[in-house]
Amino acid sequence: MSRRRHSDENDGGQAHKRRRTSEPIEIEDRLESLICRVGEKSTSSLESNLEGLAGVLEADLPNYKNKILRILCAVARLLPEKLTVYTTLVGLLNARNYNFGGEFVEAMIRQLKETLKNNLYNEAVYLVRFLSDLVNCHVIAAPSMVAMFENFVSVTQEEDVPQVRSDWFVYVVLSCLPWVGKELYEKKDVEMDRLLSQIEGYLKRRVKTHVPMLQVWTAEKPHPQEEYLDCLWAQIQKLKKDRWQERHILRPYIAFDSVLCEALQHNLPPFTPPGHMPDAQYPMPRVVFRMFDYTDAPEGPVMPGSHSVERFVIEENLYCIIKTHWKERKTCAAQLLSYPGKNKIPLNYHIVEVIFGELFQLPTPPHMDVMYTTLLIELCKLQPGSLPQVLAQATEMLYMRLDTMNTTCIDRLINWFSHHLSNFQFRWSWDDWADCLTVDLDKPKPKFVKEVLEKSMRLSYHQRIVDIVPPTFSALIPAEPIFTYKYADESASLLPGYPVSITVGNAIKNRASNEEILTILKEVPNPNQEDDDDEGESFNPLKIDVFLQTLLHLAAKSFSHSFSALGKFHEILKTLTDSDEGKLHILKVVYEVWRNHPQMIAVLVDKMVRTQIVDCAAVANWLFSQDMAHEFTRLFIWEILHSTIRKMNKHVQKIQKELEEAKDKLEKQQHKRRDSGDDEDMDKNSEDEEGQLEEQIERLQEKVESAQSEQKNLFLVIFQRFIMLLTEHLVRCETGSVDISTPWYKNCIERLQQIFLMHHVTIQQYMGTLENLLFTAELDHHILAVYQQFCALQL
Repeated sequence: MSRRRHSDENDGGQAHKRRRTSEPIEIEDRLESLICRVGEKSTSSLESNLEGLAGVLEADLPNYKNKILRILCAVARLLPEKLTVYTTLVGLLNARNYNFGGEFVEAMIRQLKETLKNNLYNEAVYLVRFLSDLVNCHVIAAPSMVAMFENFVSVTQEEDVPQVRSDWFVYVVLSCLPWVGKELYEKKDVEMDRLLSQIEGYLKRRVKTHVPMLQVWTAEKPHPQEEYLDCLWAQIQKLKKDRWQERHILRPYIAFDSVLCEALQHNLPPFTPPGHMPDAQYPMPRVVFRMFDYTDAPEGPVMPGSHSVERFVIEENLYCIIKTHWKERKTCAAQLLSYPGKNKIPLNYHIVEVIFGELFQLPTPPHMDVMYTTLLIELCKLQPGSLPQVLAQATEMLYMRLDTMNTTCIDRLINWFSHHLSNFQFRWSWDDWADCLTVDLDKPKPKFVKEVLEKSMRLSYHQRIVDIVPPTFSALIPAEPIFTYKYADESASLLPGYPVSITVGNAIKNRASNEEILTILKEVPNPNQEDDDDEGESFNPLKIDVFLQTLLHLAAKSFSHSFSALGKFHEILKTLTDSDEGKLHILKVVYEVWRNHPQMIAVLVDKMVRTQIVDCAAVANWLFSQDMAHEFTRLFIWEILHSTIRKMNKHVQKIQKELEEAKDKLEKQQHKRRDSGDDEDMDKNSEDEEGQLEEQIERLQEKVESAQSEQKNLFLVIFQRFIMLLTEHLVRCETGSVDISTPWYKNCIERLQQIFLMHHVTIQQYMGTLENLLFTAELDHHILAVYQQFCALQL
């Protein structure tokens, strides 16, 4: 594997003329390719590839040392699934060139400090794990690694810091032990015992109020839903009891033991964890998702138990593969299926559990939801003989456990399952789920099937859904998505707005101007005015009713027609919705005409918020109004609410960004003026520009304050409505001595949790206001518990 052979591989006849200038770049690219691809499928053994690569890199060190250091530091951070391959490579290089080994360790420590400073905590975990595995490769001396771990654990003694900070440092230490625990115990058993007992003490005094909010299921059977640190601690305890024998990590360095043990080792420089900063964003706690155990995979290899360290290692490696390749679904699926050691474990079960674990992770999945759908489809294509069966088994299990499943996770399951079915001709054994037809339609199972069919219809069409589902399921099949027009025929002629609706319809068809249509609408009688006092401009619901019903009826053909109609008559709609009642009424009308087409309601409300026909608070008030109470537990209601909140948040962020940019511009302008010295003309121009910028900043400051006030008001409206609804329910149940835990109550309280979780970053800014005005000590403990769980997430 000589360097000459590598550099001559792709030489064509014309290459020699260019080589003088491009050779260094070519060699750098080739080095990167060689390092990144080592450990992939190859005709040679991994050991011989590593030895050959170490030889190539050693020969290139004099000229390309910095490049090689940079690449190795990058793969340590970005390709954690090949951790032991790269630690072995570094070990071989250290055995051949001691100085390079020292420089690499220093570079890694610098990179670790940088990642912690930039809040890249997940990447920092991989860097520390890499350093710890270098102990196995005789690059780093065991005592200095133990000293680093002791410094990490000392963070648990700090006062007035968030629990999530201490959690992270403890997690890092525990998560390295499957790789390096045996080696450290052999060299420093007393220190390691002391370290573990400190960790145990910390774990016992940890506050775990947040756990219920992050659990996928409320039931502890068939699998306990454990907090991530508790689960990892149990796995490490079992590993220690098994004398640190672990049978799943690929350890290529064992083959080079005779070479590596001769190498000189380096001491890590003393590493003090950086102090807590108010803007630090530590990873949130998690609950470990468990779906399968050894009884679910009856044939083939046995699945490791939930407290065996192998389970942690396998899941960690699969997470790493997804994290590295998630943007390329085909590569990601192929990498998952070619996982090393796949013959020793029921790999398909592990993959499906890990993917669902990420999809259901609260508050949000690591990647966009649709990625998991496409990844599972790709896996089914690559393993058509086995993976679809495991996925069907998993879907069946999830369906069976719907009663105790978190509502947010049910939403994601609905979206995944309907999308998945649409890729497989909507084939499913629906009769197996006939049990959902014999229970109250408000229960989770029938609601789930109904929502899946509604989402499937969005990806298909109504008749197709009617054809694929057995006739017995007719109660759950969504209504045909047709427009309901109040003034459609002669039978409506007695309605007060009927004559004007005909005139308005003709005016729209004849392309009348906005003024002409507003003149026609003046003829609409106002049911809110008793006599003809001609004050005129008070809120007239009938005016909105007549105009919007007629307009949307004429534009009912498609989304595009409807959007175009709203755009064309934007001015009239703004005039009609001048008051808060008008905004609320326009939303009621949209619901009335499109009640059988939830998707159309969602996109029209979205469009109206974007074009400022209605505001975000009006949407929230409408969704919580008595008129919508019968739809309150439907998925589309919550999609509309979350979409509205996201729009509000984006609006605030946009203005804040504009303000920051204007401030930066002003600062640069002032620097420029100071540097320019005595040039009077330049001074005058600069002063003018600065004056304009200061005015712009003042205007933007006012806009930011106004937008933040609107944002705060939106959350106050939402939480106030939740508290009113839940309090009414609790009082009603208490008065009638009825159990509070109805399907409605479970849905409502979990929707409240969902608002907190999905918008936690924004809500944290208004915690003081929420605590003073709404979530006070007098509030019922059932509702207050949700707020306390949310607060505990960042403690």
